[in-house]
Amino acid sequence: MATQNQDQKFFEVIKPHSNYEFIGRTKYWIGLSIVLTILSAVMIFLNAYVIKSRGHFLNWGVDFRGGSEILVEFAHDVDVQKIREALAESGFHDADVVKYGDPAKWNYLVRVGAVSVLSEKQTKAIRESMAKVGDASLRRLDWTEGGDKLYLRYDKPLEPSVIQNSLKALGVSANQVQGFGRADDNTYEVTLVGLDTEIRRHLETKLGAGAVAAIPKVDSVGAKAGNQLKVDGAKSLIYAILLIMVYIAFRFDLRYGPGTVVALLHDAVITIGAFAITYKEFSLTTVAAVLTIIGFSMNDTVVVFDRIRENAARYRDRRFDRVVNQSINETLSRTILTSATVFFVTLAMNIWGVGVIRDFAFAMNVGVIVGTYSSIFIASPILIWLNEKFTANQRKQQRQSRRPQREDDDPEGL
Repeated sequence: MATQNQDQKFFEVIKPHSNYEFIGRTKYWIGLSIVLTILSAVMIFLNAYVIKSRGHFLNWGVDFRGGSEILVEFAHDVDVQKIREALAESGFHDADVVKYGDPAKWNYLVRVGAVSVLSEKQTKAIRESMAKVGDASLRRLDWTEGGDKLYLRYDKPLEPSVIQNSLKALGVSANQVQGFGRADDNTYEVTLVGLDTEIRRHLETKLGAGAVAAIPKVDSVGAKAGNQLKVDGAKSLIYAILLIMVYIAFRFDLRYGPGTVVALLHDAVITIGAFAITYKEFSLTTVAAVLTIIGFSMNDTVVVFDRIRENAARYRDRRFDRVVNQSINETLSRTILTSATVFFVTLAMNIWGVGVIRDFAFAMNVGVIVGTYSSIFIASPILIWLNEKFTANQRKQQRQSRRPQREDDDPEGL
């Protein structure tokens, strides 16, 4: 018997029959949510239009803004600031350099907003200055996906030397061009050196020959593909919320759906707001984390709503807000255990993880907190408000059906 009592105490986070007041303080919690939501929206605006060092709504990862991630392994210890300075002097002013992998090794992840050795300024100059070469007009200018080949198509054939001299005049050096030739009579193919080769050359020029041991990984995403991924990421969030709303409508009834959807939007906005405030990198992995948070929050809300529905049928004589408060108390132990488990696992990932794993864990840390909070303090109060409206309409209809007809309304004049 003693062992059973000890086990029971061990597993009970919240004592049975506890009656903490949640619903009575609803206005304070909703007020806090409104402040956090407004702060998130304002911070996103400030990032884009006020804080010059940021310049974007969010710190878009390579997935969204386009660019390249290059893993550079150095032969000896190199100060990260010297790497940044070397890249900035070479024209990569937006380069982001972070330590990667084993701390005992000299590996760095370099992120640049380019997919080609030609800068945006050079690319723009090529489009403008080479639109007309002699009596030939430029019809199309295309890049390969990796940015290593440039195709110039004219309406008339030209001598290859004319194209080469025009590129040199625009600052395209011999080090940047690996080959040149005709694809057909009017299309000219310029083969550029790889971005990794160009970065390696610049780093070894500034840091010494042999400073770079290897560049084992290069990932690039074009600007158009990045914009499309932004659209697809937004669509995935919208579709997930719509499908959840349909599920809730079938699982419960229309009174339960709006609270769930508002809670999910609340969780997504505040989590994204946390990335706007901290300016951590927002990538496809972060979108996956936000979708995970939405699913986690919905699961927690469904557990609370299930208990509310059971207790509402059992205690018909009680006020509905008291039933909701009791149901939250009854599910509180389960909510805390589930949320704490997820939170501490992702907290460990946040502390000891690196790169996108840490960003994913940060999103989960924020999302678990706001998701648990919204199930209690956002979804439940909205349910109470809708239930009051529903019952008020029912009473009104009942009163109208019981009201005796006036003599003027009697069709037989009785």
